[in-house]
Amino acid sequence: MKRVLALLFILSTGPVFSENIIIAVVNNTVITYNSLVPLLTDTSSKDHKVDIINQRINDILQVERAKELGIEASLNDVNLALVEISKNNNISLEQLQAYPEFLSLKDEVSEKISILNLQRYITKDVTIDENEAINMCSKKPSKSIKQIKIAQIIISKVETQNDQDAAIKAFLKKLSKHITKGASFVDFAKLHSQHSSYLDGGITDWIEVDNPTVAMLDSLKDNEVSKIYLTDFGFAVGIKLEERFVTSNLKQCKEKLIYLNAEKFYSNWVRGLREQAYIKIYHDAL
Repeated sequence: MKRVLALLFILSTGPVFSENIIIAVVNNTVITYNSLVPLLTDTSSKDHKVDIINQRINDILQVERAKELGIEASLNDVNLALVEISKNNNISLEQLQAYPEFLSLKDEVSEKISILNLQRYITKDVTIDENEAINMCSKKPSKSIKQIKIAQIIISKVETQNDQDAAIKAFLKKLSKHITKGASFVDFAKLHSQHSSYLDGGITDWIEVDNPTVAMLDSLKDNEVSKIYLTDFGFAVGIKLEERFVTSNLKQCKEKLIYLNAEKFYSNWVRGLREQAYIKIYHDAL
């Protein structure tokens, strides 16, 4: 059906483009030579020209899908981008609007923002496994940083008529004695901890050993309960569960790996768009 519509569109608009050769069709959109003339005239290679046309086809398909998903560029986004462009060129917005090709520039800005919105939407769930990131990033020379994983029982308030801090510490000492005698720290955390981490038995993410409190927790032996310490959420006791050494640039390296994964994922996704579309390139017109 798309092919028929595209053919009808070409036939019905033939006279209009009699002085502007149609070099490709994607779904119901035609691509004319004049629309790409600044790029096409810079190369004499036919293969390079086809690459330029294919990139234009990809852009059209992406903008179409962005519109279908309702995430195309808003007028406000476009206007903000134009203001930024005028600032970067040390001219006023009015001067930019007086530019002969301003409407084309505005369309180009709108298109680029729409594509960026689509890229973010399609790749929003792309990530990388933590262990895989550590394995890949550790291959690059860098300073090692020690991290530990702990479980905590955090108490912020107890029912008492006396000094609140003293009552909390007394309660934590009582819990510590039971844990030392064999009670499950994780079970006690689920039952008594007043921090949201109680759902996971008080277990934290990996914490960098970079301050005295974490260093104290790092020094604990297996199943040893820490002394009482103060957190942003109340007094706490903890146990050390695991330790590891990671590269100092792990965060930056992981972000780069996620970016590369997202780039590959999105490239494959765009190829899928092409497979579903009607695409015709008129090589003889080049």
